[in-house]
Formats: sequence, C-alpha cells, structure tokens
Amino acid sequence: MTWAFQADFDSLRSKPTTRVRIPVDALRFLIFIIDAILTLNAELFSLDLYPSLTSCCFMNYGGEISNARGLLAEKIAGEITLSQSPGDTLRKWRRNFAITQTDLSNHMGMSPSVISDYESGRRKSPGIMIVSKIIDALLRIDESRGCNVLRAYENMWGDILGLDSICSVCEYQDPIHLATIVEKLNADVIFGRTDITIWGYTVIDSMKAIIEMLPDQFQKIYGRSTARVLIFTGVHSGKAPMVAVRVSNLKPGAVVLQGIMPSEVDPIAIKIAQVENIPLITTHFSVDEISIALSKG
Repeated sequence: MTWAFQADFDSLRSKPTTRVRIPVDALRFLIFIIDAILTLNAELFSLDLYPSLTSCCFMNYGGEISNARGLLAEKIAGEITLSQSPGDTLRKWRRNFAITQTDLSNHMGMSPSVISDYESGRRKSPGIMIVSKIIDALLRIDESRGCNVLRAYENMWGDILGLDSICSVCEYQDPIHLATIVEKLNADVIFGRTDITIWGYTVIDSMKAIIEMLPDQFQKIYGRSTARVLIFTGVHSGKAPMVAVRVSNLKPGAVVLQGIMPSEVDPIAIKIAQVENIPLITTHFSVDEISIALSKG
C-alpha cells in the first residue's frame, strides 16, 4: 500500500498543482478517520503487543500471511465509527463474541454499568481510544477461549482473500429487508420484490471477476449465505454479471448494478433476472458512497 501511495505522489510532483477548498467539517472528519486508523494500527495490530497473534493468522492465495485479527478489528472499528448508533453496534459485536457485559467490564477493569451506559446511549459515544480498548478486550477474551469467533471469520475470509475481484464482504448479524438496502443506495428497482430477507452483501469488481475469476471461485463470493446482495461495480450494461449469475449453481438474493441508469440495463440482463426470479437493481452511487451508505446503521 505504501508503494502505491508513493507512486501517486511521484506522479503528482510532475503535474501543476491546483488549490482545492475543503470544508472545515470534512477536514475534521478526515483528520478523525486518519487518527482512528493510526491509533488502531498502534493499539490493535502490533505483533509485539500480541505474541499469540501468529496462531490466529492464515495464508492467502498469494502466499502472503494475512492478519485475521487485524482484519476483524478493522471491520469492528469501521462499523462502530461510521454507525449512527455506536452503542447498538457495540452491543451487536459483544453479543457476536458471546461475551457478557460483566465479563467485558471485568477484563477492562471497569464497572458493568459503564458498558451498559455506552450501549444504551446513556453515556456519550466512546472515543476512538475507548473503542480500541473494547475491541482489544473482545479479541483477547476470544483468544483466551480458543479464538472461536476469530477462526470463524478466518475461515470465511480465507476463501476470498487473494481474489482481487472481491472488494468487500459483509455479513449481517440480523437480517434486513432488501428495501432497506434500496433506500440506502437511492437505487432503482428494475425487477423483483424488495420485501425479501437479506443476510449480507458482496461488492465485486465486475471486469476483474469476468476476466480473472474461475468458475469454482465464483461461488466464494456468497460468504456465509446466498441470501445476500451481489453488488457489481463498473458495469456497462449488466449483461455479463447476469450471465455469470445465470450459469452459477448458487443464486443470490438480489443483484445491484453500480454505475448505470435503469435505461442502460441490457434487456438480456433483465430477462435473466425474470427467469431466475432475482431482484435486479441499479444505483448511481460510487463504490465509496456504497460502502459508506451500507455501513450506516
């Protein structure tokens, strides 16, 4: 990642500079996010602080050791940071780890009422330092129990790491209606019902998936459940992604085509959606806007 940034900086040096006015609120948010990332890197991802971490790491397809603990910590921190209800998100993750408020508070050396106040919203939303300590406590308790939760995520991520065409995978703790996702993405429904239950979503680079992904790898985009939304990015007509869905044994709960208008969807893509009875949706949101929209509570 550092090399990629360096290449961008080198290319910028040779180009005329343009002054851009950044709103104060946007600048403050950017600084907050950068500080959060740096803090979490220092507090959560250090092998020196966590010598047992190597037992919870795994190898990806390219032969590179991937930090499963770091990935999970990053996922939790991102959800809490971007959530409109941080307390509810904290509670969700504590329950994901099957850890009681008492166990968590004892590990952190504080009263259970403090954890309860954070989760209920009675206490002001925790800062990034408190969040990092809570995440660390959840992960340490899980490690003391044999890394059961971490290994569950490790098994899931182990199937998709190394596939450049997979941008992100999200599993919901509780199901939501497809209509909720449609609303968040300000999307247009081309075909199908939106009152169906969705358990997660996968964001896929459509061109890379078509060119690089092998048939047996395509099934790995479904994560833990096929009752999920497949979001194909960089779509031109939607025909190729829908053909891929058509020939696959597994079928998604819905398909979202990113970057095109309803009028630009290929009639064959629509016909496949109708034949397979798969809701087909389009959104004009960018990939970053999709990520932000879906991460909000």
